[in-house]
Amino acid sequence: FKLYLKKQTASKIKSIGGGALVTAVLQSSSVVSLMVLAFVGAGIINMQNALAIVLGANLGTTATGWLVALAGFTFNIENLALPVAGLAGLGYAVFEKQGKWFEWSRFLLGFSFLFIGLGYMKTGIEGMVVQLDLKQYANAPLIIFLLIGFITTSLIQSSSATVAITLSALYAGAITLVDGIAIVLGSEVGTTIKLFIASFRGEAAKRRVALGNFIFNIITAGLLLVFIYPLIRLVTQVLGIQNEMIALVFFQTLVNLLGIILFFPLLGIFGRFLEKRFTSVNEETMFIHKVSVNEPSSALLSLEREIKHFIYSVLDFTRHAFELPNPDLGQMNLHKGFHGKTVAEKYEYIKFLHGEIHTFCIRLQKNVIDKDDIEKLNRLISSARNNMYAAKSIKDALPDISQLSNSSNDIKYGFFEQQKTAADEFCSKAFHIITEDPSLHFGELTALYNAVTGSYTSSLRQLYKETITGHVSESEITTLLNFNREIITAFKSFVFGIKDCLFDKESSRYFDELPGFIR
Repeated sequence: FKLYLKKQTASKIKSIGGGALVTAVLQSSSVVSLMVLAFVGAGIINMQNALAIVLGANLGTTATGWLVALAGFTFNIENLALPVAGLAGLGYAVFEKQGKWFEWSRFLLGFSFLFIGLGYMKTGIEGMVVQLDLKQYANAPLIIFLLIGFITTSLIQSSSATVAITLSALYAGAITLVDGIAIVLGSEVGTTIKLFIASFRGEAAKRRVALGNFIFNIITAGLLLVFIYPLIRLVTQVLGIQNEMIALVFFQTLVNLLGIILFFPLLGIFGRFLEKRFTSVNEETMFIHKVSVNEPSSALLSLEREIKHFIYSVLDFTRHAFELPNPDLGQMNLHKGFHGKTVAEKYEYIKFLHGEIHTFCIRLQKNVIDKDDIEKLNRLISSARNNMYAAKSIKDALPDISQLSNSSNDIKYGFFEQQKTAADEFCSKAFHIITEDPSLHFGELTALYNAVTGSYTSSLRQLYKETITGHVSESEITTLLNFNREIITAFKSFVFGIKDCLFDKESSRYFDELPGFIR
């Protein structure tokens, strides 16, 4: 379904259709909306198409309501759901977990539970109506029922479940059709809360999608609440839908169709409006969000500063991975809150930051004409890419770092301490080179590169010597070799990332011609 949604973003109409179809099948707009947040955060789809998918998902979530209204009350669905649940449960326990039949068993089990739960709700509400006179609340203001729908959906995070509960209450005579419609309108707004929660600590693009979804639903619900009685007459009298449960689900579908009709022509304008939101305090980038790609000279200067900030972030992440203090922290001017993150959170931030830089570079390429500026932009892109490689290598080495740092084997622990010291020295030298005049440190960066290549060779000799003497086993030497490779690969990527950021074309070419050292 993720691949399908990616392919459906060629146009806004296809995006709406794809969002509706996937949501109808999965019976969860939440899952689809969270997919969209991930796509937007990774830069896979643009803001307009993301909003179009969300509009489609809002429409697709009404499929559950239709299913419940058409099948859940016309006959005793539990007579069918219980045997299906039993057979599906047996399949879930018996079939191989990676097989097709196991997945079908899971699907049928969940589907049957939906209707078993609906039967319990229907029976429970019918019993409550018998014991309590709920008709005394029939004259309560519609805003009360709208708040009930909003709060219920916000708590249970499922507008489909709220609609099922509302249908059960309507079937039992606990509420009127007007009350049920107000609850449904409230649920349309309440279902947007999950996106706010999911995007709260994410990058700006995710928060923009969440805000867009909220604005869509709050405006649509507000307009329909104002015209609720004329719309009810349209549904029940003009269209002749007398079954109140069908009328309720039809109204929910109508709400989302009108939302699509209302906002589809405005997706471009709305997308540009949202692009200007969340760009100051909580932006992942430090510099590039402040400039326009239409001004290449200033954009390149900001990009160069952003790349240095990116390198500082990766250096701090590297120290943290080895549980080393960062004596240079005060001079790095890292993003607010970065130092307080866990190692895993820092890596996620670095990935997001690299994505923002990459997107900015792609946009900037369209406006850079000067030959020297094009060459500089390409070097900065290469710098960001190599430093991301370095962060990825350190991240991949984290399990080995954990294992070796806690090892009781003197050889393994000693090798870890050796690499930890090397990482400390490397980060200190790299920061020194980046911070001061780069023209003075060409020789130092060259020496750092040579030290990295020499360290790799000497480490291999040391490890093979320990193997021959029998101090480490075959599996242990494999761990040590992999760990050594990841760390040295990270250091090499760092050096190439630094030279692309600091030095001109001729100086950078010198490093490109150096022989590799990973054999």
